[in-house]
Amino acid sequence: MKEIMKTLVRTGPGSPTGQLLRRYWVPVLLSSEIAEPDGPQVRVKIMGEQLLAFRDSEGRPGLISEFCSHRGASLFYGRNEDNGIRCSYHGLKFDILGRCTDVPQAPQVCERMAITGYPCIERAGMVWAYMGPKDQQPEPPGVEWANLPDSHVFVSKRLQECNFLQAMEGGIDTSHVSFVHKFEVDNDPFHQGVKALDYIKKDGNVVFEIEKHDGGLTLYGRRNGEPESYYWRITQWIFPWYTLIPPFGEHALGGHVWVPIDDENCWAWSINFHVDKPLSAEERHHLEAGRGIHSPYVPGTDVPGGSFRPLANKDNDYLIDRVAQKERRTFSGVFGFSAQDASLQESMGPIQDHEQEKLLPSDRGIVMARRMLHEATVGLDQGQRPPGLAPRTQHVRSAGVLLPREQSPQDWARDHLVYGEGDPVYSL
Repeated sequence: MKEIMKTLVRTGPGSPTGQLLRRYWVPVLLSSEIAEPDGPQVRVKIMGEQLLAFRDSEGRPGLISEFCSHRGASLFYGRNEDNGIRCSYHGLKFDILGRCTDVPQAPQVCERMAITGYPCIERAGMVWAYMGPKDQQPEPPGVEWANLPDSHVFVSKRLQECNFLQAMEGGIDTSHVSFVHKFEVDNDPFHQGVKALDYIKKDGNVVFEIEKHDGGLTLYGRRNGEPESYYWRITQWIFPWYTLIPPFGEHALGGHVWVPIDDENCWAWSINFHVDKPLSAEERHHLEAGRGIHSPYVPGTDVPGGSFRPLANKDNDYLIDRVAQKERRTFSGVFGFSAQDASLQESMGPIQDHEQEKLLPSDRGIVMARRMLHEATVGLDQGQRPPGLAPRTQHVRSAGVLLPREQSPQDWARDHLVYGEGDPVYSL
């Protein structure tokens, strides 16, 4: 198991899991970080690769190696002009796919001077790149929020200082809500007036049923509801790095994407959205302030190419407040959902020693996700097609629902949670 887990968190070029993850469209930065054609290029690190993102003269996003093929100078110091980045050292020029379009000293060698470049698309205010084999490029992502009008979606990202798997497992695990977030939900604007909070607070003994499907896992967390019903929080893990949070009442839906920066850090992308209407001005005000699943930042870090480091971080003990903890205003003493999660996940170290874990029945979803990732990594090496590449396999929703105690949640979900235009959102 130890070697398997080491494999799953190693994502650099040529690593088994890194090769698997590169078969999917990868969120790499906010579109606003390269807002203007011919604007400043920004450094981006994804899965251990040092890259440069920019928008060319025609407004197209590009993602290329940071370094010039000639002498290795950083193109961060180059000029973004006339549909390419020109190296300031000797004038070589590269387009959005890394093709060399000019070598002033030897025009005849342009073709062999190319650098790594990845095709990009834009969805939901994010730039996505495909970093895998050119002949295996999949269709664009099918997750619902990535295909809604911009007015319906809010996206943020933050640095998380642990490996992507460790962070993502918190998104898979719905049982922790009854503890670390227990008191925070009372004052959060995205949980007001929600009956489901009573069930979550009263029943911390979550019973899980889990269903594997072509695109990932559906996790059914059962709590006591009314006398004749169970409250089911139905979470979706969409292969390889998406999680969908069960919704609360009429509030915006939520989800995450967990993308490796390197083996010990990741981008935690947070998304809120409505499927059938724009986010209100009040909702956007709260989201932009870092409330809900988002985070306020260390001043000056939420800039193009910045670290987007949360204000509450390990260097300041996540601004822990022991008085507030004692007064039951926050369960752990840390405020903010994202800070609460990060404080615990980062406390394990950048790469948790899984051999020291003593897992519980409520961890079945985490174990199944690890196994699915490992099987896909091994399968790719054997020539098998990775799971979850087809957009249709991502057409699922999370839910919160009361069902009669004798009713199968799996049967209910098959009839109600494969989304389509006009389908209702199930929430309490």
